[in-house]
Amino acid sequence: MNRSWAFHFRILAVLAVLGIAAFPVYWMAVTSMTSSEELFAGSPRLLPDPAQIGTYARALVSTPLLTWLGNSLIIALGTTALSLLLAILPAYALSRMSFRGKLLLALGLFVTQMLPEAMLVVPLYDIFSRFALLDSLTGLILANTAFAVPVVTWILKGAIDGIPTEIEEAARIDGCSRVGIVLTIVLPLIAPTLAAVAVIAFFQGWNEYVFAQTFISDESLKVASVGLASFVGELSTPMDTVMAVGLTYTLPAVVFYLLVQRYIVAGMTSGGVKG
Repeated sequence: MNRSWAFHFRILAVLAVLGIAAFPVYWMAVTSMTSSEELFAGSPRLLPDPAQIGTYARALVSTPLLTWLGNSLIIALGTTALSLLLAILPAYALSRMSFRGKLLLALGLFVTQMLPEAMLVVPLYDIFSRFALLDSLTGLILANTAFAVPVVTWILKGAIDGIPTEIEEAARIDGCSRVGIVLTIVLPLIAPTLAAVAVIAFFQGWNEYVFAQTFISDESLKVASVGLASFVGELSTPMDTVMAVGLTYTLPAVVFYLLVQRYIVAGMTSGGVKG
């Protein structure tokens, strides 16, 4: 009987945590489908009004929302791919090789995370203007990658540290090169970590605001984070439209996380080394 009660208590606890985590998304949906008059009424509406579903259609018609989302997706995917490409070999070098300046390089990667984006806006703006990277999605991908690579490198280094060196030694005896070892042995073994850092890099590119606001003036290149902020006005803010756009902006990132989470769990349960 006690085990039964403990089981049901755990189920209730999990449902409560899930409810707390999902409630902000639910409240965004309710707010997006509530008229402006009801939003400021004395008693809040707890259920969405299906009659107000037109808010989403109006948001799509009145704003270039799909263009914003497309630009954000390009930047997020570009940041993810470039961050992984640039971080894998440095992570392996920091984990497996001994060379002069290794500690200084590792410390340098760590120190970069202490600098806020706002401090680097002016120098990056000057550099990007010299290389014609302003008003360019490529420029935003490079800027976001610069912030994501140190974090991705450190996390991948920790994962590579956990791989037994005997596996690589056996591969070298068989004539496998360093690059071959990384591609055919190391990467499959750290697949769960690759999925995890892909999420980190994706969200770095998807949520970034400061660089996108500063480096982009072309309306056709605006990203969703900047477009969402443009709804906030001095005199009034259409909360239903803001929440509709905000929910639409949130869902792609959630879907990406859920898709990648499958690979994280699969990699963690499959195991990399058999005895």
